[in-house]
Amino acid sequence: MDLAAPKDRWHLIFLTLMLHGLGTLTAWNMFITAKDYFVKYKLASAPAYSEHYLAYVGWASQIPNLVFSWVNVFLTSKGDLTCRIVWSLIMEVLIFVFTIILAMMDTTNWPGTFFWLTMISVFLLNGFNAVFQNSVYGVAARLPVRYTGAVVLGSNICGTLIVFLNWCSVFFDNQRTAAIYYFIGGMFVLLICIDTYFALPLNKFYRYHESLQQQMQAANDDNKNVNKPRVSRLKIFGQAFVQLYNVFIVFFVTLAVYPSVISDISPNVPGFLGDNFVRMTCFLTFNLTAMIGNITASTWKFPGPRWLVVFTTLRVLFIPFFLMCNYKPADRTFPVYVTNDWVFWVASVLLGWSSGHGSSLAMMYIGGTVAPENAGTAGMIGAAMLVTGLVTGITFTRLCPIIVTADLWRTA
Repeated sequence: MDLAAPKDRWHLIFLTLMLHGLGTLTAWNMFITAKDYFVKYKLASAPAYSEHYLAYVGWASQIPNLVFSWVNVFLTSKGDLTCRIVWSLIMEVLIFVFTIILAMMDTTNWPGTFFWLTMISVFLLNGFNAVFQNSVYGVAARLPVRYTGAVVLGSNICGTLIVFLNWCSVFFDNQRTAAIYYFIGGMFVLLICIDTYFALPLNKFYRYHESLQQQMQAANDDNKNVNKPRVSRLKIFGQAFVQLYNVFIVFFVTLAVYPSVISDISPNVPGFLGDNFVRMTCFLTFNLTAMIGNITASTWKFPGPRWLVVFTTLRVLFIPFFLMCNYKPADRTFPVYVTNDWVFWVASVLLGWSSGHGSSLAMMYIGGTVAPENAGTAGMIGAAMLVTGLVTGITFTRLCPIIVTADLWRTA
């Protein structure tokens, strides 16, 4: 083997992992983007289901995502993640096919059955996607740290693209047609992920690092019964704890306020940005600045591993800040302290950028906290902590309306 590592020509491996990062959020974004198709078209005659569609989708998505993420961490693996990635992607594609078939069928007379078939599909889809996501981070952790950043960058690019798709949806003739194209598009992305994953071993750069990983794993296997006992998942968790905390707290804070709180903030000045206020200050701003944050993390690794915990913990201040904005103005009893719409928008920019920058740095630093042969496992634990922070943040959002509408503030 050459002493010098080959270069990633044309950045093919970086772009491939970025594509897979995009694929990890495709399933979630497809069902959220097609909200009007489900609520106003398929479930229009069943308000009991349509009124709480997003809540059902949220839990049907995140519960299996959380469970399967941690199960995938503790499944015994000798380093080959191909089976997990390929089969999880194949199952996701089949579920998309089933969803497209449902979209083509007339379900007017059985909306309840359609709804629960959809929820079961969402549950299974996100379960397989959790395995796919964790395994992709495991693959990326075996490469130089910037390739883990590529996965995170791809996930944020997905969010940005979906915002623009939302704007473009007005050009479709009806919600049914729009949904079919969305699901076909999502299936197409996953098929490309399968194809590009099989192409990875053809790349000299990837083969070089995979060979290094195999050599270290073989050396570890030879020595584990002599003078180097096998490292447990718990010990790896302990070694990477600080960076795992960083991953968790970044996504907890982000999901605690985005999109549920920020999307319910109204402008203090009537007519500010017109009908595009939420779309611009919430969805587009967050996804675009988070993507920029991923890019800056690849070129500007600050703070370093030691001080990143300060950066991520300070983000907790975003929660009370956005609650002090004009959030739920019709019902709130808590005073509005942030009365300048530009200040709110700047804070939204900082939230998105710090989310992308901080999460990328934390995920990239995880691999350096453990021995090289344990980097793949540490990467998968990091992905599981990502999902844990996400679910915890979503759960916390249920407290936000209670906080700002409490009777306590009437007497304060």
